Amino acid sequence: MPRRQLKGKVLSNKMERTAVVQVERIKAHPLYHKVIKRRKKYLAHDEENEARPGDVVLIEECRPLSKNKHWRIVSWLVRGDIR
Repeated sequence: MPRRQLKGKVLSNKMERTAVVQVERIKAHPLYHKVIKRRKKYLAHDEENEARPGDVVLIEECRPLSKNKHWRIVSWLVRGDIR
């Protein structure tokens, strides 16, 4: 079975070999059909400490690496800075 992959923006890299990645989903309200943005934060493993705030990355599900860390960074889609 393929592993889930999500695209998100790096918010923080202050932990050692860990980045906080925010994934944004867009869905319609079931009754009113208004488009709603939903955001969730994931802790992702970054082996080389390369992630910088503002980067857009692709994360992939993996085995549990710690209590809250179950994702790892696969690739960088856009390098950038938070403004």
